[in-house]
Amino acid sequence: MRLVMMGTGKFAEPTFQALLAGSQAVVGLVTQPDRPIGQERGSTRQTGTSLKVLATERNIAVLQPESINTPEGVAALRALQPDLLVVAAYGQILSKEVLAVPPLGGINVHASLLPKYRGAAPVAWAIYHGETRSGVSIIKMSVYLDAGDILAHEALEIGPEETAGELEARLAVLGGRLALQVVEQIAGGTAHGIKQDKNLASRAPKLTKEHGQIDWSRHARDVCNQIRAMQPWPTPYTYWHRQGKEPQRLIIHKAVWREDAVPVALAPGEIAAQPQQRSGLSVAAGAGSQVEILEIQPAGQRRMTAAEFLRGHRPEPGDRLGPEIA
Repeated sequence: MRLVMMGTGKFAEPTFQALLAGSQAVVGLVTQPDRPIGQERGSTRQTGTSLKVLATERNIAVLQPESINTPEGVAALRALQPDLLVVAAYGQILSKEVLAVPPLGGINVHASLLPKYRGAAPVAWAIYHGETRSGVSIIKMSVYLDAGDILAHEALEIGPEETAGELEARLAVLGGRLALQVVEQIAGGTAHGIKQDKNLASRAPKLTKEHGQIDWSRHARDVCNQIRAMQPWPTPYTYWHRQGKEPQRLIIHKAVWREDAVPVALAPGEIAAQPQQRSGLSVAAGAGSQVEILEIQPAGQRRMTAAEFLRGHRPEPGDRLGPEIA
């Protein structure tokens, strides 16, 4: 069976490596065009060049069209004569013309327990919404986004402090193992799909920079989930508002919800009095809850602990965190 891998970045690498180590012939790689480093955005899956390196080291044909869906892209794919497409975080929605090229169609490595979190950023949105379990689904590709029959899936637990980037790295390894398993089943004629229940479907749209802006009106538990979900991109951020000074942008790298904190009568975003026994920066969130910031990065400076930050920045009563324009 002739396979063509379609993927971009670190999330796709374990799948490509698994296919290369498998018994089926990998005859091509379709990946995104090379981008300047400063333009790499989206998540861990949008960075790295190892896929192309792996392919060229093995003399595997590499296609990097701006769009695989053009007549030229379809023709180039057809020239590889694939029997099956294996897709992992490719970054483009495939047209019916592309999916019609291989006789066996395509399978997709999706980083969620479908039908939940269909879309471009399933890992981030799972953490954002407080899920405690995630996983990988291998699906038969269709013209409808992430709606094909499930050929395999496996769940794992989300760590209580795990960021989207950390979870995605673990899911990538799981995805590679499951993808190879399904490829071998397809080759042996033993693959069987289960239809998704569309009534249970939820969306995981592509992230934008604005999704990183922290909403302090949410409960502290949810604020901490957002901080974990928006790493490594678009990064969780807020602005420090002080009397008589311009708002200062802060990236929040790590924070925790102190369940034992006494409810505060402060507006969301207001900086609370700092307990002597703690080294974090306490900020009021929704419903009287508190977020304790542990790691922070002021604009133009290095990442530091909250204790280091507080040694050089003394919050005053009435200081608050929030949008740049409030």
